[in-house]
Amino acid sequence: IAETIISAVGGTSYNLRGRELTITTSIGISFYPEHGHTVENLLRKADIALYSAKAKGRNTYRQADETAEIDLMAQMQMGFDLRQALERGELALHYQPQYTLRDDRVVAFEALLRWNHPMLGSVPPSRFIPVAEASDLIIPIGEWVIREACRQVKVWHDLGHSIGMAVNVSPRQFENTDFVASVMSAIEEAGILPSTIELEVTEGLLMRDIETKADILERLSNDGVRVAIDDFGTGFSSMSYLQKLPISTLKIDRSFIADIRDDAPDAKATATAIIRAVSQMAHSLGLTVVAEGVETDLQLSVLRLLETDALQGYLLGRPMPPEGALELLERGSRP
Repeated sequence: IAETIISAVGGTSYNLRGRELTITTSIGISFYPEHGHTVENLLRKADIALYSAKAKGRNTYRQADETAEIDLMAQMQMGFDLRQALERGELALHYQPQYTLRDDRVVAFEALLRWNHPMLGSVPPSRFIPVAEASDLIIPIGEWVIREACRQVKVWHDLGHSIGMAVNVSPRQFENTDFVASVMSAIEEAGILPSTIELEVTEGLLMRDIETKADILERLSNDGVRVAIDDFGTGFSSMSYLQKLPISTLKIDRSFIADIRDDAPDAKATATAIIRAVSQMAHSLGLTVVAEGVETDLQLSVLRLLETDALQGYLLGRPMPPEGALELLERGSRP
């Protein structure tokens, strides 16, 4: 029954004032008597199962079980801890360098969020970012990240290091009505040029409601802020959109870089062809190309033969605290 409902509702598109909308359905299910003997208990268990379905990506169903309840309680606790983490200053940014292919010079850092929990220690972003995304917490956390990244890049500029800063933006954050104003406020507060900051948004985010996204990008571009499409190649963007949107950079998805392996010649050939084609297309549109996820000498040597502009990955430099990033800048070359 649940599958039939999901299929029926999800298979329909609606035209609302000229925009195509689709609806997804998440369903939580509980059974009497195994999940409870009262209406209240059965509804509570079904509601927990519903949240579990949403956490699994939505447009699916889940049945009540003890694991789902435990997971939900853990998620609620992490959400509470994360809210306090922002207030207590437990969050920090680490910075991963991006190098030019031309001269191995650091041209930018990508700011990456880290959380040092007082009880759990270092909590991986893969655990706490989805919790923040599922609530309004991602808005204040995202604003803090942008302010801190702007403040840090100003420190480096004052020390004589002209460097750019890339910052990831979540869908919830990007679609917030105050997003552009908060970005410009952080830039003005730090006293840096807007072009110093490059906001990274995913390909999938841009393809949802493209007209609204284009308006936001236009406002950012008019204010001088650069925008990069992250994980490029995994979504459904087309040349027509890329020509119309004020984008500055394409970041080729790391899955293509990972396919450059000696033990998989076919995958390597395909990945190489795709990277070369994307680079040529991007350059014809005046865009910069960054290859991320570079982890082996083979990947580095192959990418040097292609037309990418900059590289990023563990082989070249792991995310590091501000002191390590400054040391790298003062050394003037990659390790």
